Amino acid sequence: MWRVARLAVAGAVGAMLLSACGGGGGSSGSPVVGSGDGGSSGGGNTGGGNTGTSLQPSATYAQQCAPGNTEASQRGGTLATEKNWIRAYFDEAYLWREEVPSIDASAARYSGSDVETALGHYFDDLRSPATTASGKRKDQFSFMMSTREWNALSQGGVELGYGIEWRMKSPTPPRGLRVAFVEPGSAADRAGVRRGDTLVSADGAAADASDAAGVDTLNGALFPDAAGTSHRFVLTSNAGATRDLTLVAGNVTKTPVPTRQVLTAADGGRVGYLVFNDHILPAEAQLIAAMQDFRSQGVSDLVVDLRYNGGGYLFIASELAYMIAGSAATSGKTFEQLRYNSRRGAETNSADSKTPFFDQSCLMVGGRCSSQQPLPALNLRRVFVLAQSGTCSASEALINGLRGVDVEVVLVGGTTCGKPYGFTAKDNCGYSYFPIEFVGVNNKGFGDYADGFVPAGGGATGVKGCPVADDFEHALGDPGEAMLAAALQYRANGTCPAASASGTGLARAMTARAGGDDAVALQFKKLAARSNRILGGRP
Repeated sequence: MWRVARLAVAGAVGAMLLSACGGGGGSSGSPVVGSGDGGSSGGGNTGGGNTGTSLQPSATYAQQCAPGNTEASQRGGTLATEKNWIRAYFDEAYLWREEVPSIDASAARYSGSDVETALGHYFDDLRSPATTASGKRKDQFSFMMSTREWNALSQGGVELGYGIEWRMKSPTPPRGLRVAFVEPGSAADRAGVRRGDTLVSADGAAADASDAAGVDTLNGALFPDAAGTSHRFVLTSNAGATRDLTLVAGNVTKTPVPTRQVLTAADGGRVGYLVFNDHILPAEAQLIAAMQDFRSQGVSDLVVDLRYNGGGYLFIASELAYMIAGSAATSGKTFEQLRYNSRRGAETNSADSKTPFFDQSCLMVGGRCSSQQPLPALNLRRVFVLAQSGTCSASEALINGLRGVDVEVVLVGGTTCGKPYGFTAKDNCGYSYFPIEFVGVNNKGFGDYADGFVPAGGGATGVKGCPVADDFEHALGDPGEAMLAAALQYRANGTCPAASASGTGLARAMTARAGGDDAVALQFKKLAARSNRILGGRP
């Protein structure tokens, strides 16, 4: 994956990084082929002030890969042709195709022997520069990564690392880098790393390093690029104990539903609690098992903890929504209606643009549903959702889809990331590309939440609930953990605890991305890949 997480440096270095991330301005016209690319023909420029001949359909340039592309199996093409493919595909698929900036594809930023970096820069700089009402960039989410990594992550839940989810209090020192979640059975888990641990240093670099060398060291340790590499960490626990340990990076298989339990409330009611971290294919069976368990134990209320769930396959969100609401609320209703760009009106109006509330399992094997059986349903009219700014895309679709059929969603935590958009994976020359392709609306036609769902907030995106900070002093599922405790209190008497700032959650997703708004921020590795709403996966 070319877009690795990077902790940018403050001051002059930060300014340098920020300026290096800028894209071209202006509006696009018809995509055209540029005058060249380091000696190769066919540069793949956009319209605007450039000259050249019109691009052909993306299929014309497909799988003609540059000699330096190490992810491709066939390398008989050129870097210019790969860029032509990207630009043509943007024009065909991108939701905001009219807003693509005019850039010179033959510029040095998009050239050179490092094919992955050149393509990544080119892809990023084609994104719309428009902003939302709050001023954040509208397209923070389009991304690309190697097809090899994408398949491992989306189909098997495998990613490189130690099994640690990092969160920070501030993008600038003091950053307050802490462990939010540890994958069960991972290297970090075996070494005794726990939720709430605070990073003191990594490979000798202080967690609040602001010099270029220190930041590079932190990046290399926190977000390893190769399996088998060892990195030294100094961590302080919630109890104040300091530990010095070495972790070896490896392929970590994620458990998308690591926790499910039934709590007995003060009034004797049975409350199901579910931690759901990723809408990936292995999640389906785990969610079904959890709902069967909750139903057998007679739960009358449900708390779904989505605070670290960036999304994934839309059909899994639809299935979970059905299992929460049941057939009476969802029969004949649309979970999400998709709207595409101006060239794809026929798709917007087709039956395929509507995702129903799926009431049968799929359990994907080899691209086919292996077991289509009726899903268990709790038939609830209310659900509690624990969220923070890392709650994104397919997770927000769950919130929006349930609200569209009048299931009351009580949101506890922070404002969600604000991504009513999605895409399908498109592969070319060993890379999978995900430019935003559609916006999704619920059964009532609502999908305007680009600035996120706000707990107890006003306006269209305000949702009943309580603003509560992420509580790293308690384990997830502990009734004393602040967000879960607030949900239980609200269930009991309809009140929220005293207001607390939710700044300890994940910093606003996607800041300091290439071409982003703030160079002094931590961008978590593979955050783009996990902050998504993806079609496909279910025939």
